[in-house]
Amino acid sequence: MNLPAKFLILIVFILFPVLVAAEITAPDGIIKLDGRPAPGLNLKDVDGNSYNIKQSRGKWVFVHFWAAWCGPCRREMPTVQRMTEKLKDTAIDIVLVNTAETDDEVFNFLGVVAPDMSTLMDRDGLVTERWQPRGLPASFFVSPEGTLEYIALGGREWDKSRFLNFVTQVVESTK
Repeated sequence: MNLPAKFLILIVFILFPVLVAAEITAPDGIIKLDGRPAPGLNLKDVDGNSYNIKQSRGKWVFVHFWAAWCGPCRREMPTVQRMTEKLKDTAIDIVLVNTAETDDEVFNFLGVVAPDMSTLMDRDGLVTERWQPRGLPASFFVSPEGTLEYIALGGREWDKSRFLNFVTQVVESTK
């Protein structure tokens, strides 16, 4: 067997399975995006602390848009809180963005539904408009390089194994 044929066998039988195994399979309802740069996100939380998505460069970011009036958001938010607890030692930042609601609405909602969570306040809705979530809730996965990689439209049970495994695979794919 000549050298090019041996090289081809090496690629097909050794490297190809490794590359296929590295492919991430998203659960139903999570859509792979085109990797365009994430829009800017520079907001304050309910306590007045500033957050800029640029400070999370080098880490994955889960950007979750929600509103208290949104029924699916109400059902989903406790699962986001539990996911956050389960992934606390993982290299991903969980960022919640409330869309154009008052402090009272947000405090009342989070106090009942997810008391351990904090949120950024998009008071005028302009950041949400730039991200174009196409409905609420919507969750974006932003890569460590700042690109949009995945989106989940509508509510999910983020604390279930299929979603936790997906998030873990995504984070570990860049190690």
